[in-house]
Amino acid sequence: MPQAARDHWSIENRLHWQLDVTFQEDQCRIRKGNADANFSTLRRTALSLFKNNHSEKVGIKNKRLLAALDDDDLQEVLCGK
Repeated sequence: MPQAARDHWSIENRLHWQLDVTFQEDQCRIRKGNADANFSTLRRTALSLFKNNHSEKVGIKNKRLLAALDDDDLQEVLCGK
């Protein structure tokens, strides 16, 4: 049982690290009502979309920047075009 718990937290820590690096989740001050849970779901969905996009050989943080700057890149991330 202790090994299963360590494995679970290892995966959880890696995911949290990725969310913090990409979206600066620890700096987020959203706390009112369900907003924090809603934004967490949106961040995880966006992270999944960026991870599944293999068009550019850049990191997820840079993919996010490219999608913000260019509508074609954004469409490629969202639609998998």
